[in-house]
Amino acid sequence: MTSPEEQTPSPEQSLPADEDVTKEAFFEAFGGVRGMVETTVPGLVFILSYTVNRDVQISAVAALGLSALMAVLRLARRDTVKHAFSGVFGVAIGAVFAMMSGDARNFYLPGMVYTLVLGLAYVVTSAFGFPLLGLILGPVFKENLSWRNRNPGRKRAYVKASYVWGAILLGKSAITFPIYFWGDATQLGWLRVALGIPPFLLAVYLTWIILVKAPPPINVIAEMEAAEREAEEQRAAERNRAEADRALDEPADEELSRLTDRPAGRTDGPRHG
Repeated sequence: MTSPEEQTPSPEQSLPADEDVTKEAFFEAFGGVRGMVETTVPGLVFILSYTVNRDVQISAVAALGLSALMAVLRLARRDTVKHAFSGVFGVAIGAVFAMMSGDARNFYLPGMVYTLVLGLAYVVTSAFGFPLLGLILGPVFKENLSWRNRNPGRKRAYVKASYVWGAILLGKSAITFPIYFWGDATQLGWLRVALGIPPFLLAVYLTWIILVKAPPPINVIAEMEAAEREAEEQRAAERNRAEADRALDEPADEELSRLTDRPAGRTDGPRHG
């Protein structure tokens, strides 16, 4: 007998696991090509400006202004708000750090710390059997947390892919932090630009390979909708049965009421002569 944890999802419960669907989910979750560009270009503008004029404030303001402009364009096109504001927020923190310290390297420090923490989060959550990538992509695939106990093959894929992301992000940190401490701002800036898009594309590609070979996601949203429809059908059937029972009982009730409401006949007592 197969246990619930080892059951294979039926086609009605599952979503397609083909390459196009997986690729689309990645781009929806991580912001797509435009998101990668918006993450990389402000840092490129900062290091270009700083290389030319060696002014931290002008370079920080230029990067922040460009990031804000890209966010406004996203909002004007009614794109996802979280991607619009997350980029501005990250660049703004870096700009503040750089201007307050007067050190151009600190423009990149918040992003470096975020990369390090995120890499550790991928590794630690995978080690505890609750991979971060499953939390990110679960809602995108409409499976939510069903992969944890109903789809073990998919859980293993999320664990493996999360380790991939963790390894790539920690590798970036291992390269950039020594340059932050012992290199100059120009070296760090160009290195950060070079390590922006390629590692991300590598992580997406490897995760794509892992997930397209995994069992398809269980569409818990469709399951909930089906259960709701079934419950509504049951309620409708119960109402129909109740109405049918009332229709059968009405003739009997009318006959009983007619007999009960008939005037009683008068009975004379015995006559005495």
